[in-house]
Amino acid sequence: MKQFLFLCVFGAAHWGQAQQNWSGNTSPAYDELIAHLQQLDRAHKEIKLYNMGPSDYGQPIYLCVINGVKDSTKTFEKARKSTTMLINNAIHPGEPDGINACLIWLDQWIGAGKPLKSRDNQDLPLIAFIPAYNVGGMYNRSGTSRANQNGPDAYGFRGSAKNLDLNRDFTKMDAVNTLTFVEIFQALDPDIFIDNHVSNGADYPYTLTYISSMKERMAPSMQNLTYNNCIPTLKAYCQIGHFELFPYVELKGETPEQGIVAFNDLPRYAMGYASLFHALSFTVETHMLKPFPQRVQATLQFMNSAIAYTMQNAAQIEQARNEAIEWSQAQSYYRFNYQLNEQTNDSIRFKGYAATYPKHPITGLAQLEYDQQKPYEQFIPYFNEYFPKDSITIPKYYVVGGQETEVIKNLQLNGVAYQVIDSFYYKDVNCFVVKDYKAPTRPYEGHFKLSNIQIANSTQKLLLKPGDIIVPTKQDRAQFIHAVLQPKAEDSYLSWNFFDSYLQQKEYFSAYVFKSQIEEILAKDPALKKAYEEKKALDVKFAQSEWDQLFYIYQHSPYFEQTFMRLPIYQIFD
Repeated sequence: MKQFLFLCVFGAAHWGQAQQNWSGNTSPAYDELIAHLQQLDRAHKEIKLYNMGPSDYGQPIYLCVINGVKDSTKTFEKARKSTTMLINNAIHPGEPDGINACLIWLDQWIGAGKPLKSRDNQDLPLIAFIPAYNVGGMYNRSGTSRANQNGPDAYGFRGSAKNLDLNRDFTKMDAVNTLTFVEIFQALDPDIFIDNHVSNGADYPYTLTYISSMKERMAPSMQNLTYNNCIPTLKAYCQIGHFELFPYVELKGETPEQGIVAFNDLPRYAMGYASLFHALSFTVETHMLKPFPQRVQATLQFMNSAIAYTMQNAAQIEQARNEAIEWSQAQSYYRFNYQLNEQTNDSIRFKGYAATYPKHPITGLAQLEYDQQKPYEQFIPYFNEYFPKDSITIPKYYVVGGQETEVIKNLQLNGVAYQVIDSFYYKDVNCFVVKDYKAPTRPYEGHFKLSNIQIANSTQKLLLKPGDIIVPTKQDRAQFIHAVLQPKAEDSYLSWNFFDSYLQQKEYFSAYVFKSQIEEILAKDPALKKAYEEKKALDVKFAQSEWDQLFYIYQHSPYFEQTFMRLPIYQIFD
């Protein structure tokens, strides 16, 4: 099996250089990082560094490509046609393990003679990595912002130039960085996506943990490939490199003994976004308390293992993705709002440290600590099953109002195919009407994100206008389309406040004028009159409030604005 990991067995002379430059307790600043890659670009025709676009900080985001073809246009054409891996580094610049791992990999690959085939004559995939995605965070450099992390000496900051967590931005796309990332992702159409991170949380012996896409949200072909083939192989390959690969330790309670939870990779996250396009996606999480050089080697081992797996299984990966695209277009229902099943769980063998609660000498209070002198190995609960709380019948088309230019721009950037209406005409459409929602009292990532959204659907004959767009759902971007346009979905555009203006009433009435009209309104609508009389008889507060009574009649009368709470997204089923 070791022959498949040829990328781990490079020349000793070049390994020494990598050790000196990138394997210590330092990680390069952004300018140093880019200058080094520019030098490699000039020295090696197989390595190209492309300026892919701006960041919020004003400095560019780069993409380093190995095994491309001459110029950028031909390289991206090759990426879309062949098996491609995209690695993202420093979305949180305080977690720079991936930066160093990629630099070491390049040194080792050059030292081995830049091989494009394995010993078994398998082709090296096109490998692209974003050297450091959060450019603004890279420039906000210190050695103190990660209070719980063991090295390196200096690193960047989690927030971007706009103080956004960029790993929460892949649906709302507030950051300039995200627009550039989406252009990179859609241009490459990667088959494998890896996002490199460092964990926070409990203490345990593992250096290398991973997050894989939620299996219930995946197409059957990708679920089978990921869980029955890829992950077991990656675990075996990482073990060869002396790193045990374990699922990310997301705690169910206070300590691991109470169980761990499979992470819900929502579309707002980089990995969740990639999964919408059926990429084989992983988040690497090295353990914060392990020394930085050890974490870098663990990240490098995962990278080498993923490359080796891809070389062996390129045809299977491509086939699984194609089947996933066909599956997503053939679905009759879209399922969403996945909830953790807390009633059943698997068990998983876990290596941990005993939890203790000594009294802290300063606070005088009992505090959780993990005693590394008391290791244990035991089975713990593993909650790794989710179920969809909601589902909808998939329409044949969505219609988006042409005035929603930001939404249309985002759809376009993500490769969504649509048709622009060029004339006025009436059409029976299914409307989304918001009946209720909750908004937080404090912002989250620049938004007052809505939750507990309640939607009513009604068929109405509406005038569609030039500039409105019609989006067919039978296309390879189907999962992304539903995720953002279905209002109740976890990371929908409605939830991220794209349509807040439609949630405000624009017209009202003057009580002293309107009350002279209510007798006529009730006379013309017996059903409304009956409902009004019953409410007045049963609701004491309502019966004692003139305003409440008048508003109730107004709200159910022809005078009430028909567009209130109606979203500028419609469905067509025929």
